[in-house]
Amino acid sequence: MIKLRAALAAVLAAVSLNAAGQSWPQKPVKFILSLGPGSGADIGARLYADRLTRLWGQPVVVENRPGGDGVIAINAVIAAKDDHTLLWGPTANFVGHPYSLDRMPYDPSELVPVARVSGTVVTLAVPATLSVGSLKELLTRAKEQPGKMNWTTAVTMTDIILEGFFKSSGIDMAHVRYKDTVTAVNDLIENRIQLYSSAYAIVRAQAQAGRLKLLAVQARNRVPGLDLPTVSELGFPGLDFEGLVGIIAARSSGISNAVRDRIAADVKRVSADPLIAERLAATAQLNVPGNAAEFAASIDEQAAQLAASAKLLGMKPKQ
Repeated sequence: MIKLRAALAAVLAAVSLNAAGQSWPQKPVKFILSLGPGSGADIGARLYADRLTRLWGQPVVVENRPGGDGVIAINAVIAAKDDHTLLWGPTANFVGHPYSLDRMPYDPSELVPVARVSGTVVTLAVPATLSVGSLKELLTRAKEQPGKMNWTTAVTMTDIILEGFFKSSGIDMAHVRYKDTVTAVNDLIENRIQLYSSAYAIVRAQAQAGRLKLLAVQARNRVPGLDLPTVSELGFPGLDFEGLVGIIAARSSGISNAVRDRIAADVKRVSADPLIAERLAATAQLNVPGNAAEFAASIDEQAAQLAASAKLLGMKPKQ
């Protein structure tokens, strides 16, 4: 009888959790982005927001909070203490913070993986006026002209990956930091910086207009629909980077496992739409939805890659 009661209690608890997940959301949902309008993550968020609005019967609003290497957006989500306010964007921001920030302005344990959405393809772009025909030619020129060329990236993790690569390759290029992607792209066009590692969506229009030239993708595999070699193909595997985009909740929001499961399942449902996959591909985003556990595993893999790059620089987590 005791076993029967225990089994019944477990079933009732599962039903209750499922009901809790299905009853969410009870009000508008907000996706806070750590990047500005026009970025790959922004385009993806707005695609999904439209479809999820229909599924959930509540408005899904996208709010851009760029700056502070993602800290502004992260703190906004944590401060909300609301399971209807979620972080949407690249994990490369917060994965790199233990190395880049002297003091963590938030508790990392607050970040709870909810759903993996996509993989933002990152490209290496140069000014069209620089007149280099390949990544090898660019790096050779940089080595021959120490301290004469500048580079930048969009997030901390790619900062560390590129800096580690340059050090191990004996290349001296100056790192210039930007608060926004628009200024970085404009300076790249004007040849004030000579190399930009960023989401393809950020440089796509200017590359198609002939103002910038794309040299390679930093993915491990070629991207369908984008005629660019990978850095590994070109002999520079140290520049590999898999952009990871997903949904993160704040632990203090009290989000339940049932709600996390609901969100992940609905993201996967939206991802199955061929039109969504097509639109993601148009900005070189890979359609790779995953549940909370799969997303967490991807983040762990990314953290291990970053640790290896940081080791080349003699860097250790500051906290």
